[in-house]
Amino acid sequence: MTEPPARTHPRDRIRAAFAEAGVTGWLHAVDIDSGAQIDVGADQPVVTASVHKLPLLVTLHQHAEAGHLALTDQADAPAEGRTAGPTGLSAMLDPARLSLRDAAYLMMAVSDNTAAELLLERVGLDAVNDTTERLGLTRTHAVQTFREFIAGIREDAGHGGSQALADPQVLARLRALDPARTNRSTARDMTRLLGAIWRDEACGPEHSAAVRRLLGLQVWPHRLASGFPFDEVHVAGKTGSAPTLRNEVGVIEYPDRGRYAVAVFTRAASPAAALPAADAVIGTAARLAIDALRSPDPRSAGGPRKRPSS
Repeated sequence: MTEPPARTHPRDRIRAAFAEAGVTGWLHAVDIDSGAQIDVGADQPVVTASVHKLPLLVTLHQHAEAGHLALTDQADAPAEGRTAGPTGLSAMLDPARLSLRDAAYLMMAVSDNTAAELLLERVGLDAVNDTTERLGLTRTHAVQTFREFIAGIREDAGHGGSQALADPQVLARLRALDPARTNRSTARDMTRLLGAIWRDEACGPEHSAAVRRLLGLQVWPHRLASGFPFDEVHVAGKTGSAPTLRNEVGVIEYPDRGRYAVAVFTRAASPAAALPAADAVIGTAARLAIDALRSPDPRSAGGPRKRPSS
């Protein structure tokens, strides 16, 4: 039997999906229990954007576990001075007071930037970096708050505002698109973090379960979840976005107890804010990778299937 064309290898199929969607993509997927993995540029430094809210969440729960704070502690969000954003407290108009755990819910479920800032004020950016270092995420580092990240985009865009972000010359000078100058990681580091959360290694069992719960409450269905439209498959994830950037990391759990951590980071050739194909390819690429991990034949792909026996 002749060997099928190299294009049929899962990595080539994933690269082809990225190209068809008009994006450059980086991916890592791993079977949390067996360690089997597939990667496409998994060690390339990438901009995390709001994906970095996941290390912040883990840090919050580590601090709670150590007794440095209580998740029921209250935080005030005045009406003035909130971090910009289209969701949660960032979009609300009146003063609010809520617990740290409810702020964490808003940060993860709808990527609320103001809620994230409230939590950063409690734990500090250095503590987030301490967390990633202790977990062995050697290429993951936070250099700025989410408020500073957004302010940098506005500053670099200049007087043209958001409309200037359609200009390639403006995009080229955005510090927010340069992993060397903003919060960064790699796809492999992110799946390592997810694996630690799902194995109760990032925190103790109680706090790891709380982190998993919040990841499962994310409301966005158009990226990672779009690749797994099955009632019996559970998707838990965290998105991240910036001009031309669309990311998501998460864990896919199957009814046969197969569980897979996957991280997908993309950069689009087009500066358009609405690119449905660029969003959807995150789910497509993740599905191709996980189907390959679940199949005895690494060239096959399809719907949910039984996990191969070890």
